[in-house]
Amino acid sequence: MRLRSLFLCTFLLAARAAPVLAAPGVPLAAFVYEDQFSRPRLAPDGKHLALTVRVPDGDRFVPVVMVYSVPEMQTTGAIRMPAFEVPLDYRWLSTTRLAIAKGKELGSREKPVPTGEVLAAELDGSKQEYLYGYRMRLFSSRGDRYGNDEGFGYVEDIPRSHNSRLFLTAHPWEGSHSMLYDVDSRSAVRTLVADLSAPDLGFVIQNSGQPRYAYGADENAEVLLMRYDDAGKRWQKAGGQLGRRYVPLVFSADDRALYVTYSEDGGPDQLIREDIASGKRTILFADKAGSFSDVMFASNLGEPFGAHSAVGRPRAVYFDEKSEEARLHKTLSAQFPDHYLHFVDFSDDGGVLLFGVSSDRDPGSYYLLDRKTMKANLLFSSLETIDPDRMAPRRPVAFHARDGLELHGYLTMPAHAPGVKPPLVLMPHGGPFGISDGWFYDNDAQFLASRGYAVLQVNFRGSGGRGPDFKEAGYREWGGKIQDDLVDGVRWTVAQGEVDGTRMCVYGASFGGYSALMLAAREPSLFKCAVGYLGVYDLNLLARPENNRLDAYRAAYIGKTVGAGKAELDKASPVALAARITVPVLLVHGGKDKRAPVEHAEAMRAALVKAGHPPEWFLAPNEGHGFYDTKNVTEFYQRLESFLGKHLGQ
Repeated sequence: MRLRSLFLCTFLLAARAAPVLAAPGVPLAAFVYEDQFSRPRLAPDGKHLALTVRVPDGDRFVPVVMVYSVPEMQTTGAIRMPAFEVPLDYRWLSTTRLAIAKGKELGSREKPVPTGEVLAAELDGSKQEYLYGYRMRLFSSRGDRYGNDEGFGYVEDIPRSHNSRLFLTAHPWEGSHSMLYDVDSRSAVRTLVADLSAPDLGFVIQNSGQPRYAYGADENAEVLLMRYDDAGKRWQKAGGQLGRRYVPLVFSADDRALYVTYSEDGGPDQLIREDIASGKRTILFADKAGSFSDVMFASNLGEPFGAHSAVGRPRAVYFDEKSEEARLHKTLSAQFPDHYLHFVDFSDDGGVLLFGVSSDRDPGSYYLLDRKTMKANLLFSSLETIDPDRMAPRRPVAFHARDGLELHGYLTMPAHAPGVKPPLVLMPHGGPFGISDGWFYDNDAQFLASRGYAVLQVNFRGSGGRGPDFKEAGYREWGGKIQDDLVDGVRWTVAQGEVDGTRMCVYGASFGGYSALMLAAREPSLFKCAVGYLGVYDLNLLARPENNRLDAYRAAYIGKTVGAGKAELDKASPVALAARITVPVLLVHGGKDKRAPVEHAEAMRAALVKAGHPPEWFLAPNEGHGFYDTKNVTEFYQRLESFLGKHLGQ
């Protein structure tokens, strides 16, 4: 691990040098490198740092939670798990103890999957205790008392006192319940503090330890917000003037106020502070263009002190410009003018800060700051094979759809000779609902730009970051207005005169893969080729019952957001429109994809073969929804580069 000291003064260097335009010849290996260090978390006393480190084990690398003393960064301990079990997330419960959410490797070449198990251990790896999961009898000291947990658990919250306790939310596999436990991580003794008759709810807990809100969706896929009533000592549906969206986030240090995501009329989400006693609401963040994002928390019991905008290039907004945390954030940010800086963790006394910086061309770096000396140590950089100087700038763009709706997106422009117009790749994002493309480093966009392609990403209607109305404007418009928005974005971009409108292709993953094939059917003269990666292509398969407890919710959600009835679903399914697709197609899929089962790709392939236009095909049998193995990622990028080059003349 490389370590570097920096002094915060006027001549402090940025995390990485200010980038210039992308240079050609960036090796493919740079884009498929696996991070060796990730997810740093600072201990409450600021004396230790937990970090996921990929350590060699035979012919593979295994993620292990390593603990280092700071600032000297000496190894203190390692928390290892049995073979094929890995840490997915972790939280400090005290100055010496961590809670860890577990995952499982299904194979050395597959992405680990969460198992819903939670354990705790000391920072040196000792005194491990299994707290929740389906193997309680085997691993927990309380297994005989509680039996195996037939459900999925995760850490909901940590008491501010860091007393080795945690709040754990559990969702049983069968039935429709959401339970919240207060758990002692040393003894594994748990106390049930809430049990609600609704599945998959999350909880918002006061600093006093009282769970006050529970939120999620009901069986009709409608928003469900529950509130605990002290007088009646029971949970009930929240009432009052809640507006179109009202999502409690966190309580103030004294529990007298609540921070809430709020949209009164369906517009962009605001961040408000609501006084519990009077109900008075104070708007902390509001932007007509878009919602807030990345709430910034202070050392004072985790209260927010700022947020940034979700549309365009991130812009920090401080709730009190004179607050200590706001001044610190501005001071540090000034040292990294081309980056966005976010606070990760403070020590409880506020004396030590873990922060990160990242940008459109820089995947990011993490630093540890001693606030007394104002000395910062660089801990590590993400994706160290990426040289920001050779990456391309990502420019925010805005235009109007054909029906007048304002849309936003990003254009990544490659290095090119003056007067030369590069070919364009349209890259729709996945989801589609509530997901959005942002300004920060995007590996696919940068890979394509390094190969000479301009990349357009459009946050079409249905995307996140613009509020409830904008999201719901995409409901049942999979094959309609969402695709119109993408086409309108392409035509607007071509009209600006910077890209070659005669050489364009569409490539996307998941819903983006769907869009790629849908646009190939709808706009055969606009694009030269289409690439579907992990796509859903038959909406009848998407709406098919799964024979589990979520069937009712799933059917309601699909009916509300995608469509209902075979005729409507066929109309918006690329499989049913294969005869209209005449441009070359590349289909890429994982054989163990559970989100978009391989049946989608197989059906799309068969339909194109039947129509007389067989696609290029790459199936990775052991991959899921997103390739994980370096060999498969490398082969995919090689095939993508070759395919685009063949049909766009690069």
